[in-house]
Amino acid sequence: MLSDVVKHLLSEVADLTDIPAVGAFNIRNNGKSEGRSSSENIQIVPKENGSGLDIYVKPHTESESVHIPALITEEGIDDLVYNDFHIGEGADVTIIAGCGIHNCGSHASVHTGIHRFYVGKDARVKYIEKHIGEGDGMGERIINPETYIEAEENSYIEMDTMQTKGVDSTRRNSGAKIAGGATVVIKEKIMTHGNQTAETIFEVDLEGAGSSCKLISRSVARDKSRQVFCSKMYGNNASYGHSECDAIIMDEGIVTAEPTITANHVDAELIHEATIGKIAGDQLIKLMTLGLTEKQAEAQIIDGFLK
Repeated sequence: MLSDVVKHLLSEVADLTDIPAVGAFNIRNNGKSEGRSSSENIQIVPKENGSGLDIYVKPHTESESVHIPALITEEGIDDLVYNDFHIGEGADVTIIAGCGIHNCGSHASVHTGIHRFYVGKDARVKYIEKHIGEGDGMGERIINPETYIEAEENSYIEMDTMQTKGVDSTRRNSGAKIAGGATVVIKEKIMTHGNQTAETIFEVDLEGAGSSCKLISRSVARDKSRQVFCSKMYGNNASYGHSECDAIIMDEGIVTAEPTITANHVDAELIHEATIGKIAGDQLIKLMTLGLTEKQAEAQIIDGFLK
């Protein structure tokens, strides 16, 4: 039986209400599995050293999904896990990950999830990752995800990541090597408040002819929180890359954007954009004339921005 806290976190980060009756999944809590199951086309195999999982998706698997949430429900946990995803040629799969930390104690709880994706030719992957922190303790809630992608010819992988509450510190590393005709899309949405910190690092190599990548970050920094966005994109062939950072700062929040693009091929087309600023006054006034208070208007603008 899962506790109410675990069920709540599962609902928040993975849209699950309990252990699934069917399908492929692994539910990790405080470094141990609360439940695991494979399906006919998706095999979940624990690594021999106990450090994580190998997830194998058979070639030409169609429209299947796998859930691999990681939770922490105690103080003082330092959880490190390596999960490797082996996506077969021509497969089409959705991966729902995510991490939730519930810390009511005085010692920090940390989750570091290192995910490596090996995406076969012509395969399609949708990866969804949500992070939240909660609990009334003074112990920090720290989440440090690392994601590395090797995308083979004509494959497609889209990552949607979101962190909008309760995480005191996060350092998010993502890297990709993209072969000919392959596409990688990485989207992140982050909101920090209080004294929280968030650092995002993207590093992408566009290796093959016709490869492409989009890096899209939207963030809100409130109170005295601090954020850093760093993207490095290398066009090593005839390729297309676009890096975009849009941030709203409020109160005494600080956001730093450090986009870098390097064209190592005459036919590499690379673009970077960065916009940082406060909520426009005319937006607030327009909503307030409709009967909203200033705080309600701010909340609605932020919700729309991070949607």
